[in-house]
Amino acid sequence: MNHTYKVLKSDIELFAAALSQVRVYVVQPLGEDLIDIVDYGGAVEKITPESIKINGYYFFRNQFEFRVDLK
Repeated sequence: MNHTYKVLKSDIELFAAALSQVRVYVVQPLGEDLIDIVDYGGAVEKITPESIKINGYYFFRNQFEFRVDLK
């Protein structure tokens, strides 16, 4: 299965996702090629230097990856 996504790392990428209201999902890397999907997410609601608010929940930026599907 070929699944293509983009990891949102910079403030600009996160801000663009917030403006376009795309679904952002939250992933926690567990190791080499292993992940745990924490939340299938929604739109970015708030961006701070430490965290991102998605779907009513805050996620720390240094603990999670924020991804969008590419079509």
